[in-house]
Amino acid sequence: MTTKHRVLEVASASFADRGVAGTSLDELARRLGVTKQTILYHFKSKDGLIAAVVTDASTELHQELADALAAGEPGWDRVEASVRAVFALAVRRPELLGLLREVSRLGPPYSDTLAAGLAPLIHRSVDALQRGMDAGQLRRSDPRLMLALAYALTTGVVTDTEVLRLLGVELDLRVAARLRRTVLDFLRAALAPM
Repeated sequence: MTTKHRVLEVASASFADRGVAGTSLDELARRLGVTKQTILYHFKSKDGLIAAVVTDASTELHQELADALAAGEPGWDRVEASVRAVFALAVRRPELLGLLREVSRLGPPYSDTLAAGLAPLIHRSVDALQRGMDAGQLRRSDPRLMLALAYALTTGVVTDTEVLRLLGVELDLRVAARLRRTVLDFLRAALAPM
């Protein structure tokens, strides 16, 4: 793995865990065993590093969800495939969803970069929900609000580890599978045709 990729990986985890404001380039350099100048050589500034991390994260999430949308049949199968893809990503790369949560809280310009990377996928998802509703496969509702609800449910339960801890839940593979089933049951009930 190249130094640049290592910096992106460690920065992504640190931004997700400590927040962007709580992560310094000096700390990242120390953790990586490189100098701060090495990081700046690749990214020019902390803002440049943040932008690169956000771009990589949105690209990865976009690819995972695009694959899920392409694999499922219209209607419920695509909703389920998308939720399963996000949970699989959360288990494989928990820092990725934590990073996306952190970036959305930062606001512009970082959230704009994330939104631009995910916009085509959001439009495809809204269209897929609308088609499923029009075909009677899903309960008619506002597809944008339903997508927002599905996003909040899915990412909320896998990224808000502090709330899980307060509830006495430690996120592991078994708990993630149970949470995924619960989210899917909730969404199935919300989307089941009447």
